[in-house]
Amino acid sequence: MAETRDFLLEIGCEEMPSAPLMGAVRQLERLVRDGLDEAGLAHGEVRVISSPRRLAALVADVACATEEVHEVKRGPAAKIAFDESGAPTRAAAGFARKCGVGAEALVRRQDSDGREYVFAEKSIASAPALPILSALSERLIGSLEWPNYRSQRWGTQHQTFVRPIRWICALLGSEVVPVTYADVTSSNTTRGHRVLGPGEHVVCEPAAYEGVLEAAGVLSEERRRSAIAAGIAGVEAARPGSRVDTPKKVLDEVVNLCEWPTVVVGTFDAEFLEVPHEIICESMLSNQRYFPIYDASGALTREFVVVSNTRPENSARVVDGNERVVRARLDDAKFFYEEDLKRPLEAYLPRLAEVTFQERLGSMLQKAERMERLAPEVARRSLLLDEAQAAQAGRAALLAKADLVTQAVVEFTSQQGVMGGYYAAHDGEPVEVARAIRDQYRPRFAGDRLPQGPVGTCVAVADKLDTICGMFAIEQPPTGSSDPFAVRRSTIGVIAMLREAPLANLAALVFCALDAYEEQGLAFDRGTAERAVATYFQGRLASIARDEHVSPDTVEAVSAAGVVDPSVFLSRAHALEDARRTSPELFEDLAQAYARAAHLADASLGTSVDAGLLGGAERALLAACERGSSEVARLLAAGDFAGCLGALAGLKAPIDRFFDDVLVMDEDTAKRENRLRLLNRFVEVFVGVADIGALSRKK
Repeated sequence: MAETRDFLLEIGCEEMPSAPLMGAVRQLERLVRDGLDEAGLAHGEVRVISSPRRLAALVADVACATEEVHEVKRGPAAKIAFDESGAPTRAAAGFARKCGVGAEALVRRQDSDGREYVFAEKSIASAPALPILSALSERLIGSLEWPNYRSQRWGTQHQTFVRPIRWICALLGSEVVPVTYADVTSSNTTRGHRVLGPGEHVVCEPAAYEGVLEAAGVLSEERRRSAIAAGIAGVEAARPGSRVDTPKKVLDEVVNLCEWPTVVVGTFDAEFLEVPHEIICESMLSNQRYFPIYDASGALTREFVVVSNTRPENSARVVDGNERVVRARLDDAKFFYEEDLKRPLEAYLPRLAEVTFQERLGSMLQKAERMERLAPEVARRSLLLDEAQAAQAGRAALLAKADLVTQAVVEFTSQQGVMGGYYAAHDGEPVEVARAIRDQYRPRFAGDRLPQGPVGTCVAVADKLDTICGMFAIEQPPTGSSDPFAVRRSTIGVIAMLREAPLANLAALVFCALDAYEEQGLAFDRGTAERAVATYFQGRLASIARDEHVSPDTVEAVSAAGVVDPSVFLSRAHALEDARRTSPELFEDLAQAYARAAHLADASLGTSVDAGLLGGAERALLAACERGSSEVARLLAAGDFAGCLGALAGLKAPIDRFFDDVLVMDEDTAKRENRLRLLNRFVEVFVGVADIGALSRKK
């Protein structure tokens, strides 16, 4: 076995932004591992160590040389590989090419079966690791990708990196691996924290690397994250019941903004607690990466957490500086809020005419007016609210987008809707109206909470459905790679909100939404748009049902009935799935009988059956169909899908007897057509419930 040593490649540069650094960490491990494997260098674990100023790969037990390889491959029989004159045939040439040797290098000899074959022998000598690692290192530095970030150049060379490279530390054991990238050449030195460990620090071998870094004021990403978590836990423990808000995206960024994290606590003036906490927190989180502290009751406190990039003894100075910075930021937020309050929310509506929703679909003011019309229809048709609540839904929908042109939302865009809710409450609007404005964008993602209260649901459905219908009206539906208006997410949100509605009535709401566009003057094919919206909702409903463990053929059966109302589609799918699970043989037999009847039925003949031509089995089936049709209609109206499927199951015995006793395709035309009409009646009972025949096609 070849001698092994640890390998270190550290790329040191100016401070890298957090997002590209995290992306590079994921890439580097794969690039190093794949590069070593392709080169034939055996190795152990690959670890990536990173900080804002460095990206390093530490590889255990790298072989100091590749293994010597001797390969022997048997090819075609000698009589096939060479012609009568001894020249290689195309078979020999192809085999040699595949083995990476010339045809003249092929060897003829007898194998164990007594026949003569040609053999390709190839020997690859062992190669030292140092040149391989040198070339690999230079190649992978240039292979790192920086999506959404422009790479930079420095010095006189043309190679690029996300930030200028300042040093490269590359070692195989204690030996420096020669690496040159741009105008930087490798050595056995790293650099420490800019303040706590400035200058160069010698790394005698890879195993000492992390120890050298720590002595120079630099911790690995894992150690930094643990230190921050421990510091925040200490802050919460010192304030029983408190909670430090640490959104993952901001926390990840903070971890990659420091090399020696220390958690400290600062405070801001009490006057800022009069400002909505959402913009106070966003200002701290997005601008300064400070973490707000909430008390045991959930109220925002004056304190906030700062993660500094220095040792604890410098904390007092760090806190003082950050408190001065946060006061300036919160002063801005307070100013924007107070300025916005000088005008009622309704006064901002005219300015929405200057904000484009979509080039062909008009302005945000037009969207607000369409929502004002649609939201009460959601209240009446789906949620069955009274006229007072429908009027509140219309009022909230009209005001919902007004905060987009306020100073606070222009500065803190993620607080749209939230600030509108505060402004509406300040103006004396009903609580339900203010709450609906606040919740208009919910649910924002899968699993997000729904709007609080029925008025909020009406506004949120109106907002999303207006967008969905508009994009299909202008034939710009979402694609697999493009969905700029979040139609897919909006559709899922509408389904989530209407799923529990007393009467979803989605088709009627789509009709109303498209009506509003027509009255606005938009030219489009109404029928095509309605069908496209319905088809898209059905596709999303089918996907949700499958995610909820409904089998694909059950989903297909329900989809075939043309159902688009979320509550009906999903309840029916689960009811059918449950019935199939509890009575699998019954429903398999019923599905096969339905499929047989549907195959023979001739819809052109209608369903008017002449009872005088019927025998006993036929009369029994007709009576069962009449009872079943009435019962199915009643149960569908009541939303009792499990009972509905039970009623369908009652048709199994009569249809089985019919097929056993009756020759459908009788030579007598009158009898034959009458029996086909009876089958049409049988099939008709299932229409609107599910395509039961689909259940017999797939297993």
